[in-house]
Amino acid sequence: MYHIRTTKTASSATAVQVVRYEKRKMIIAAHIGSGRNDEEISALKKTAARWIEKESKQHSLFLEMERTNFLLLNKCSYLGVRYSFIYEVLSHVLDHFGFHSLTDKKMLLDLVLIRIVEPASKLRSFELLEEMFSIHYRRQDFYRHLPELCGLKEQIESKVTVLAKKEFDFDFSLVFYDVTTLYFESFRSDELRKPGFSKDNKPQQPQVLIGLIVDSQGFPVAYDIFPGNKFEGHTLIPVISAFKEKHAIDKLTVVADAAMISFANVNALKAKGLEYIVGARLSNLPQKTIKKIDSILERKDGKSLRMETGHGTLVCAFSSKRYRKDKSEMEKQIKKAKALLKDPARAKRIKFIKNGEKATLELNEKLIDKTKRILGIKGYYTNLEEKNVDNKTIIERYHDLWHIEQTFRIAKNDLEIRPIFHFKEHTVPVHILICFMALAASKYMEIKTGKSARQIVKTLKNVTDVRIKNTITGEEITMRSEITDDVRGIISRLGLSY
Repeated sequence: MYHIRTTKTASSATAVQVVRYEKRKMIIAAHIGSGRNDEEISALKKTAARWIEKESKQHSLFLEMERTNFLLLNKCSYLGVRYSFIYEVLSHVLDHFGFHSLTDKKMLLDLVLIRIVEPASKLRSFELLEEMFSIHYRRQDFYRHLPELCGLKEQIESKVTVLAKKEFDFDFSLVFYDVTTLYFESFRSDELRKPGFSKDNKPQQPQVLIGLIVDSQGFPVAYDIFPGNKFEGHTLIPVISAFKEKHAIDKLTVVADAAMISFANVNALKAKGLEYIVGARLSNLPQKTIKKIDSILERKDGKSLRMETGHGTLVCAFSSKRYRKDKSEMEKQIKKAKALLKDPARAKRIKFIKNGEKATLELNEKLIDKTKRILGIKGYYTNLEEKNVDNKTIIERYHDLWHIEQTFRIAKNDLEIRPIFHFKEHTVPVHILICFMALAASKYMEIKTGKSARQIVKTLKNVTDVRIKNTITGEEITMRSEITDDVRGIISRLGLSY
């Protein structure tokens, strides 16, 4: 596609050129001339538009309007609106990943694109593609190509990883891992879809587990799917080990939350030469260990300590902000426990209440004491040596886990990866593949522009193409709305020109 470009010359005149973009590089197709006032520049632009029309049959919207004449609009019929602009922009983004060279299945890329623009079921996605972009697919085509699409996961991940290395300096030395659950609008189970512990509070409905690896900015580089009843702590080793082997990584540190820690996982991580930073649940520690932490750790912001445990080195740090939050929460729970003890008939099992002698309920003073000793303290397990990585760095790396939490929120809220409406087991991996590709593209745009994917889509959708038909000549005219500065800013930060 040709574009008209203006640029200042050394003599302060304005040069008008016809350019095209190929592999993100600008190629000058024609120099039209230089003008020194608005009248001359306007005439040169009209000449450039006629050059484009003659060379490529690419009609200029403004010249079409001049030929049609404003009065002729009274004899035109309105054909509707198309969103070609956002389609063109997102197609460029997907092409930047190299997805277009991966497969000739344009339908897959269009399903990824519409998932970013307006997530919906596959049937509704096909309707939206036709309504918004005049792209027609049959639902039967999707199911016919499923076997081929199922086999693209490894290649897609490789393309995404290459982009992470090129654009975000991803060097494989540090990754973040977490798990979430995706439920189905169905109560029928199979080998993959099984009821289990649900993070969406849907324990009766079948689900799958998704393990996701991201870089330090939350950009996704790999994922895996597990049956819905699998314990999330058992997913860490298979996913991280496979990632390390696939990319022949010599040294890799994985950061994960407390649900991933166990003696088995610690031993497996060490055996595979992996370094780790994992959240610690201090309340599960023996009373003796907690008393030791309480006696050693100074209660000042930024203070920390190290001590050896069966799960590896335990790093503990104090925060006054966390202390106030923990203390407030503890006091509320104690108050609730005392109120329930006054009416034993209504009492239920809650924190700080235990069964006393003669089957009576009483306050759990030992647990209250244990809780008080760790107020404001957060723990982290690691096998990184202090001479290589200090406590502050370990804490900072763990706190970067919020990036993966944000990435999951994008997947669940913006891309609506769940609920899943597919009822056949072999369709589920393709749905998740499409969502992973959309997630990678969305996160790429967010990092590049500093705007959320939802903001980007909303802004780009403001640029519309109005279709009008001349009822006298039968000619169809397309007029594009103004490209605002906000739109130009997004396009520029994505490294595109328009």
